[in-house]
Amino acid sequence: MTIRFVGVDIAKNVFQVHASNSRGKALWKKRLKRSEWIDQIYRHIPTTAIIAMEACSSAHHWARRLQSLGYQVKLIPAQYVKPFVKSNKNDQADAAAICEALSRDDMRFVAVKSVEQQDTQALHRIRETLMRDRTAKTNQIRGLTAEYGLVAAQGYAALGKAVPQWLEEADNGLSPRFRAQLNALYEDWQRLNERIAEMDKEIAQQVRADETAARLIALRGVGPMGASALSIELGSTSEFTRGRDFAASLGLTPRQHSSGGRDRLLGISKRGDSYLRKTLVHGARAVIRHIGERDDPLSCWIRRMLERKHPNVVAVALANKTARIAWSLIQKDQQIDPNRMAATA
Repeated sequence: MTIRFVGVDIAKNVFQVHASNSRGKALWKKRLKRSEWIDQIYRHIPTTAIIAMEACSSAHHWARRLQSLGYQVKLIPAQYVKPFVKSNKNDQADAAAICEALSRDDMRFVAVKSVEQQDTQALHRIRETLMRDRTAKTNQIRGLTAEYGLVAAQGYAALGKAVPQWLEEADNGLSPRFRAQLNALYEDWQRLNERIAEMDKEIAQQVRADETAARLIALRGVGPMGASALSIELGSTSEFTRGRDFAASLGLTPRQHSSGGRDRLLGISKRGDSYLRKTLVHGARAVIRHIGERDDPLSCWIRRMLERKHPNVVAVALANKTARIAWSLIQKDQQIDPNRMAATA
């Protein structure tokens, strides 16, 4: 019988392979080392087979390696594999579960990212870590200086002006020992600001060079960060058949707990890419904050929603709408007036 489906449970050094035919009968099981598993796959698995892995660390790298050999590769979210584990969790059971999940017609997959997409994603992840480090450093400086009776106004700019003044003043109560430590903290804080500014500049340059991101930035509530993050997800839109599916994959739709024909909707699911979801929601909040007296269809829609719903609910609804519009803009190659988003969503 011909091998049709292959499930691979990947790890750092050990890879478990489970291959089956179209009816689900296991034809080949093997535990392979990292250095040999690609060669063994190419030797025993025909290129007509579909290979699946969980969408986890290093999955995109191995998927590209297999694609270069002519295989069709699918990445499955781990949460969709778990229900198919029939017994106790181990590598062999996980590989069999991946193979079983792959065989389902209604299974959902994650698009394999290119090297360029992963480069851009790495920039966002590094910048996010630097932002957290800056926030922690800011809070540390404010907390320590407050013990000496020194308090700066809100905002990074205010703190950047206040600390040099505190360091220059000789009679503000700071001891020589703490003054030296505060100076070192301030230098660390400045370096973080410089790194973040450099990454912002690099991401902005990539947005201008990326045709997909350049089109997405025209949407209200989508800045350079949002356009860049969206282009990573929408660079390959074949995994989504409609904009609603894309919005749902970002966790911008309600969780459902229904039974007996009685529908019960809860808060948003918060699945998928939390960074992109946060970026879209923050962009939506900016749009809501600055609608003013604008009378375009989108602003009117927001104003009507605010009359009935909490601003946080409206922000999520607008983020959901933006995600769907962005999908339609790229997948259907449409030219959408950003001011008429309410009419086209």
